[in-house]
Amino acid sequence: MTPAAWGAVLGGLLGSGLVLVVARALALRRTPIAVRVLPYVRDLPQVERLAPRVASSTPAAVGVFGPVLRSAAELVERTLGGAASVRRRLERAGIDATVHDFRVEQVQWGLAGFGVAAAYALVKALTDPGGVALGLVLCVAGFVVGVLARDQHLSAQVTARERRVLAEFPTIAELLALAVAAGEGPAAALDRVVRRSGGDLSDDLARVLAAVRTGEPVSSAFDRLAATTGVPLVARFAQGIAVAVERGTPLADVLHAQAADVREAGRRELIEVAARKEVLMMVPVVFLVLPVTVLFAFWPGVLGLSLTAP
Repeated sequence: MTPAAWGAVLGGLLGSGLVLVVARALALRRTPIAVRVLPYVRDLPQVERLAPRVASSTPAAVGVFGPVLRSAAELVERTLGGAASVRRRLERAGIDATVHDFRVEQVQWGLAGFGVAAAYALVKALTDPGGVALGLVLCVAGFVVGVLARDQHLSAQVTARERRVLAEFPTIAELLALAVAAGEGPAAALDRVVRRSGGDLSDDLARVLAAVRTGEPVSSAFDRLAATTGVPLVARFAQGIAVAVERGTPLADVLHAQAADVREAGRRELIEVAARKEVLMMVPVVFLVLPVTVLFAFWPGVLGLSLTAP
């Protein structure tokens, strides 16, 4: 088959796919009849629960190619495995998604890499028709790179969120200590801090507060936070609060000590980072400033010797 025929086939497939995506997107934008009618039916208690669920539309690509994406996600899951690790990282990153949803995203990233590699292979095939096998290898490699890139991006999201939690922790701990020292109980102090603050750690404490309000003991809720968080300092903080509540230890002193420990740990980390950066700062000094200085020092002498030489 000639390159022009390949281009016609690929163009037809691309056009058909775009038509399907646009048609599905237009269908999802229509307001369902349930959303239009249920707000006026007052004798149904599920009106407020059903309307947001119906109104929330899935992405057009998932709506059109849902079965294919789900099958590909199951294949990726069977190939890579590690569902427990993925679930753990999703919890640590604060992403409200299941492992299957993450696998679907991996397939989407893989398809994006496959598309980039296929476009490059098509352009390469127009100039070199004999490189079809290399183009197939590049397409497979693009898909694999896209799948692995989504996994690495999840790890980067976990690291970024844990850094934000560490930055927020001393302030949150001090606010909790002030609220407890003022005479409030653990649940009331949590409620005050959650309402007055915002951030990733505040979201975690909001989940703890929700569990406490449903009847779970404060120590059990903080034990669960210590088990799910990936930050050792936050886990130690949650365990300290749980032990203090169970044994009657003064909670304000525990919180102040935890905040001081976090600040000290941040100070040590800053010193370590500065020490590593100091070594990197020597690179331009040694390889740029020092040679220029030596050149300025010795060049006039070399020039003078060349002028006075017989």
